[in-house]
This record gives sequence, structure tokens and C-alpha cells, in this order.
Amino acid sequence: MPDVGPTAVLPRRPLTVGELLDSAVLLLRTQGRLLLPLGALLAVGEQLLLYPVRLAAGVEPPTWLLRGDGFTALWFLLALGAATEAVIVTLLGNPAARAAGAALLGRRAGVRELLRPRGARYGATLLLALLVGLVVMLAGLTGPVWFVAYPLFGSVAAALAVDRVPVEQAVGRAARLAVRGGGQVAAVRVLGYLGWWILRVGLALGVFTGLDSLDLVDLGDPALAPVAAIVVWAGVNTVAYPALACLDAVVHLDNRMRTEGLDIRLARSPAGLAEPVLLAADR
Repeated sequence: MPDVGPTAVLPRRPLTVGELLDSAVLLLRTQGRLLLPLGALLAVGEQLLLYPVRLAAGVEPPTWLLRGDGFTALWFLLALGAATEAVIVTLLGNPAARAAGAALLGRRAGVRELLRPRGARYGATLLLALLVGLVVMLAGLTGPVWFVAYPLFGSVAAALAVDRVPVEQAVGRAARLAVRGGGQVAAVRVLGYLGWWILRVGLALGVFTGLDSLDLVDLGDPALAPVAAIVVWAGVNTVAYPALACLDAVVHLDNRMRTEGLDIRLARSPAGLAEPVLLAADR
């Protein structure tokens, strides 16, 4: 029987918002050996990719704040950053969702299992992650539309890796799940994103302020400032991106329990048939 006590990563019952946030953190803790290194790799790659674009936009390391006139370029940079974030969170959402699915069935997925290509659908996840990133970028260029577009696609990776829906149906299923029940899933995803955004910006700026005040690093040095920017921003995103992916994973399964009766189906399923029930998503 699965652990349904207070320390369970994902109990078989609908959760409150606070419990969803706690479950996401617990999932990250149990799968940190995999998700944190993957998050670090993707976060560093993101910083290296955005570095020349940021310089062209007229922002300078390490804080990447606007210097002088160039708001249009900065706006494009922010939209591009939103796109890379969406791509990374979707990619990390694949192993996070499969780990959450295993936790719901009462077991802990190992690193080898989560890295195993068989059944992981990595290619489809990458393809749809790029599509999600493009849509989020276009929405970001319009400003407020981002708040509509971003939360719609939190279940894309889980729809592929856990629900096993066809590739062409994954985006539509994610959007439908996001708006079920009055849009609670979308609201939780935006809440989680904003919470982590405030935390990582605060941490990064705090680190830069501390380094500058203690004269540990000359942030005015054109050779050191880019290195400091990449290290600090990648460092905070190394934790934030996997945490957001874990939140998407637990919210997806919680939503299936709320709207599809997944918890009831699992409770009624005979021993050994729980996994097929998990994979039998309503389409």
C-alpha cells in the first residue's frame, strides 16, 4: 500500500494549495539527485545562450538591469527569457512527472528508471517544449497575455510521459486540464512561478549586493561581471526550475484526482493494475 501519511510525496486525495506546494518540495527532495544536476545543466546553458542577446539589448552584467534608453530591446529580452524558462521547465517536467506518478503508486523511481529512454518520450517532450516556448514568447511580447499562456501548458510533459496521450493531443489536454474547475490549476501555476521569481531575484540581487559591499568581487570589472552573472543566476535557477517542474507534476496528478476521479480508480483497482489505471487518462 502507498504511504498516505503526512510525509507522502503525493497522497491519494485532492490537496490544498499549501499541500501542493509542500508536495512539490518533497518531490524535489526525493529526486534532487537527478533533477538538480539536470536543472544546473539547463540553467547554465540558458545563461550562455542569453548572454550575447542581453549585451545587444543594452543591459549589463551582473544584474542585467536596463542602462539608458532601450526599453523595446529589454522587453524582447524579457519575452525571450520567459520562453527559455518555459522550455526548461517543460523538459524537466518529463522526469518530474514520471517520478510523481511512481510516488502516487507508492514507490520511489530511481535515477536509472527516470533516465531510461524506453517509454520516456524525450523526443516528443523536446518538440513540444520548443512549441510551448514559442507560444510563451509571443504571449510575453504582448505583456498581460503571458498570464494566460504560461499556465495553460504546465501539464504538457505529464500528458506525454504519464498520461501517454498522442503527441498531437498533449497540448490540447494540458490546456483543458488547466481551465477545469474554474482555472485553479492555472492559478496555482502562476502563484508558484511568481513565488519562485521573487525568491530567485531577491537571492541573486542579495548575493550581488553582498559581494559588492564586502569587496569580494569587483562587479565593475568587465571580465568578472559576466562570470558572476552566469554563476549566480544559474545557481538560483538550478533550484527554481526543477521546483517549478515538480509543482507542475503534482498539480497535474492532483487535478486528475479532482476532475477524473483518479484517486477513486486507483483505490478500486486490483493489486498490480494500478499503473494501467494511472496511464488510462480521459481524453
